[in-house]
Amino acid sequence: MKALNPGTLRPPFAAYAHGTEIPAGLRLVRTSGQLGIRKDDTIPETAFEQAVLCFENIRAILAEAGMGPADVAHVSAYVTAREHMAGYMRARDAFLGAPERLPSSTLLIVTGFTRPEFKVEVEVWAAAP
Repeated sequence: MKALNPGTLRPPFAAYAHGTEIPAGLRLVRTSGQLGIRKDDTIPETAFEQAVLCFENIRAILAEAGMGPADVAHVSAYVTAREHMAGYMRARDAFLGAPERLPSSTLLIVTGFTRPEFKVEVEVWAAAP
């Protein structure tokens, strides 16, 4: 995959690329939106802790396909308030590590999810041979 950051655009605001080129022939994985809820149905209080769980779930889904964070092509995330953005971004950056190629990314502020205690939801596209 190739990060696309045209010199005619303002650099990205954070650790992401403006676009990602996915070459023909790669397998694609698209996750459902993952919420910050544990297997025992408990939900952490902070957006950071919820985002960490979202990315742990995504890591497990990708592992089922023989993929990992380096194979992520795009991240879409949703938070319920601006104050949750920093916690989400810290969890995202920890999940991605320091990759050679950053994925493209979208972050939206939404009015809520299915339960009021949810603060973050994350989904990804990944590609690998």
